Amino acid sequence: MALRPVQVNIKAVDGLAVGRFWAEALGWSVFSPGVTTYVGPAGAAGGPVWPEPVGLGIDIVPVPEPKSPSKNRLHLDLATTSTTHQAELTARLRSVGATPVDVGQGDVPWTVLADPEGNEFCVLEPREIYRDTGPIAAVVVDCVDPRAMAGFWGEAIDWTVLEVSDDHASLRSAQGVGPYLEFLRTPGVKAVPDRVHLDLLPYPGDDKAAEVGRLRGLGAADLDLGQGDVPWTCLVDPEGHEFCVLALP
Repeated sequence: MALRPVQVNIKAVDGLAVGRFWAEALGWSVFSPGVTTYVGPAGAAGGPVWPEPVGLGIDIVPVPEPKSPSKNRLHLDLATTSTTHQAELTARLRSVGATPVDVGQGDVPWTVLADPEGNEFCVLEPREIYRDTGPIAAVVVDCVDPRAMAGFWGEAIDWTVLEVSDDHASLRSAQGVGPYLEFLRTPGVKAVPDRVHLDLLPYPGDDKAAEVGRLRGLGAADLDLGQGDVPWTCLVDPEGHEFCVLALP
């Protein structure tokens, strides 16, 4: 049994506007089939490809509360192919609502921005490791203990642990495609609800309840956000990062 990450979930006051921004950032399409707004590649028939077989889509969920001033514990790193591409992408995103932010990064070769509702992300300088990830180079999670996070997530999902140290850990699809999931040792602990989190999906034929039970055995805990009776299950990992296990369509 295993679970696969299928999308990054972002809470937003104006879900459609934030969805349009991320579609511009990633070169994808916006789909609004219901309450949420989904951003991902379009299929041959023009509709969304879900679950995305290689990368991760983005699901924007409307909420009434704006983002807190605190930095998100999870953010996206965007890949670029050249310094020219990095500069062009940064300029284009600023023209559609991104703003520069200072999270204490100092003098670094990447650019730190925030989307129109303040969710931080990075436009990376070209790096060989991300040459074939697609537009999202990595999903980056701030944590206290990257080794422990690699241990939990390496068992929780079907991605391969590639690197583990005291300061950094990374995972990627066993097929060696799509973005990385990275854990970065960061001072401080989670103090506010996550604005951005991962959604996981069982494989066809697997039992969602059994998968949730397996995650609890690995150290996940249940999370009550007032979601009521819904088909997905809200959990937190051992450091309190929120994530959801979705029901199979």
